Amino acid sequence: MSPSGEPLFERMAVLGLGLLGGSVAGAARQRGVCGEVVGHGRRRAPLEHALERGLVDRVFDREDGAAAAVGGADLVILATPVSAMAPVLREVAGSLGSGAIVTDVGSVKGAVADSLPGLVPAGVHFVGSHPMAGSHAVGVEHARLDLLDGACCVVARGGSEDAEAVTRLVAFWEALGSRVVVRTPGDHDADVAWVSHLPHVLAFAYGRALESAPDRAAELAATGFRDFVRIARSDPELWADILGLNHKALAGPLRAFSDALAELAQALEGDDPGQVARRERLLEAARARVDSLSPDNSVAKQGVTSQTGARPESHSARSGGENPEIQAAHQEAATRSNDRNS
Repeated sequence: MSPSGEPLFERMAVLGLGLLGGSVAGAARQRGVCGEVVGHGRRRAPLEHALERGLVDRVFDREDGAAAAVGGADLVILATPVSAMAPVLREVAGSLGSGAIVTDVGSVKGAVADSLPGLVPAGVHFVGSHPMAGSHAVGVEHARLDLLDGACCVVARGGSEDAEAVTRLVAFWEALGSRVVVRTPGDHDADVAWVSHLPHVLAFAYGRALESAPDRAAELAATGFRDFVRIARSDPELWADILGLNHKALAGPLRAFSDALAELAQALEGDDPGQVARRERLLEAARARVDSLSPDNSVAKQGVTSQTGARPESHSARSGGENPEIQAAHQEAATRSNDRNS
């Protein structure tokens, strides 16, 4: 809700009620962030499930059409696979009202920034988003009302977005419990290539390599195996789309991993003291770097600004207090509001 207790948006339409779309819809409805929450999807059964769980107020299926779902909505969230967003946005563009904000929850922002802003009519504002939350599970039946609590949410700002729309969208994600950071679309894609997309590539590749493992090895699989392969159970169709769209940003991380793997493989050969010491140094360096980046370390828990990497003195980064781009958006929007009222 807003500081006044009123909903931030009168009506939100979520196009694509899967795990993430359903979680966003349910959290917004539970917290009173939107006056009405409607959902659209292709199949009736998941939509009925969303209604039964109270994730949405109303649903629209394929026969109703996505355009009907967005009528009267002042916030529209595209929660389909990234490659399906442009066709969906074309379908609903004529039904979007002036002043409406359109955002997405896609894992790739460069492709989104290149294709979607030009599809919205004049007076409608597009601002990309990426809640860094999810699961290998698929479908609205796995939606969680607390999925976004404490999660990082990226708001993508390339420079042409409406400042007031950015401010309202930041407030929306924060109201759902997210810690908002701002990235350019290119920086977002470069960063998630390292911390999200490359891990998925490695997990999928490991799963593929397991075709050479004897079946009896499964009897010995314990927590280390389960931890590593969890994301290899992610939706193949969804991740084939994501990885293909971000292949350019992935190229560097893939080369770096290949080099690191070759270096470690070479260090595994031989048992002389020099080789043993080399192995230990490589593993220690790897652990130290993981610790420095891990969300569990103290710096990340306190919040690190997206632009400077500085540690804030409080949790003000969650509200954008230490994030210069969010601050700039707030200030720009306030200036425009004052101009209109003067």
